[in-house]
Amino acid sequence: MTNMRKICVVITSRASYARVKYLLKAIQAHPELELQLIVGASIMLFRFGKAIDIIREDGFEPVRTIYSIVEGESLNTQAKSTGLGIIELATAFEHLRPDVVVTVADRFETMSTALTASYMNIPLAHVQGGEVSGNIDDSVRHAITKLAHIHFPSTQKSAERVLRMGEEPWRVHMTGCPSIDILKHEDLTDYASVLQKYGGVGQSLDLGQPYILMLQHPVTTSFGQGFGQINSTLEALKKRPEQKIVLWPNIDAGSDDVAKGIRSFRERNRDLNFHYYRNFSPEDYARILKNAVCAVGNSSSFIREGAALGTPVVIVGDRQEGREHGQNVVYSGYDCDEIFAKIGQQVSHGSYEPDLIFGDGKAGQRMADLLARVELKIRKYITF
Repeated sequence: MTNMRKICVVITSRASYARVKYLLKAIQAHPELELQLIVGASIMLFRFGKAIDIIREDGFEPVRTIYSIVEGESLNTQAKSTGLGIIELATAFEHLRPDVVVTVADRFETMSTALTASYMNIPLAHVQGGEVSGNIDDSVRHAITKLAHIHFPSTQKSAERVLRMGEEPWRVHMTGCPSIDILKHEDLTDYASVLQKYGGVGQSLDLGQPYILMLQHPVTTSFGQGFGQINSTLEALKKRPEQKIVLWPNIDAGSDDVAKGIRSFRERNRDLNFHYYRNFSPEDYARILKNAVCAVGNSSSFIREGAALGTPVVIVGDRQEGREHGQNVVYSGYDCDEIFAKIGQQVSHGSYEPDLIFGDGKAGQRMADLLARVELKIRKYITF
């Protein structure tokens, strides 16, 4: 064990777990690596699906669990939660002494991980750097790129952006996204048993009939407008005949407004064909996404996994503005009639050809192999 590199992966949201599940598997199986898994933030909370239970069911036992979320889902509490995450992670890293810390994407908890590792002189590997989207996520993602020492961008364009930010080329490895690994290694045909397993609330689903999947998160740069935004989407869906599967939003600032909108709509429309779920495991979520006649909302998974599955997608609002995407995606503003029209357009089109823009299903193993042999230098030089 003494000659093995200790790789500490920090997972703080259900989305980040889906992104790196197959990376965790590859690290766990690699003869030269030792996995140290830290989970925390919304993963620990029941109202966001308590994804730690799913992580343990998948065979990953965290070496540390941290509680770092300040209740309120406001801009204030989001900033405070970032600071609390730094405090908790500093203690964990001091005890674990990892050789590399791995962080994922662009959330405020990801910033906590990046800042802590950087100030403790621990090499930082960043998954999904170089991407472009709306929201504050862009600023956070690019800041983490400048803090990170090893880069695992998901697309060629993302890798080129990281290089244009002045990162040394030997640090940048275009691996693809490990979330696509799930799609290539799991049987995604049986979604009926998935829906029965998770229960949820709302009208019973006829598993032989078409359904639309909705997942819409708060947009931090339009904080306070989430209630109206989610209601526009739900009212558009209300006019569609298909069954609707609605998932709970993430914990970003404004989550309370979006959740309140969903609850209010549910109370007013108990007799409609809507069913509401907190969370799915990564592979079960992939099954639901694959078999939907359309996915509606603003989740990056609709763009990332949706492209590889060929699922028709309507992205609502500007949370994913500018993000690289496949032909399966169309965009809509928050106007109810526009959303309704775009959904009709996509349902009528039907499935798209799969697009492997975000990877070929082998990213996790590539990343693990690189983590075992890449040079670990914390001193960086800008290249321009």
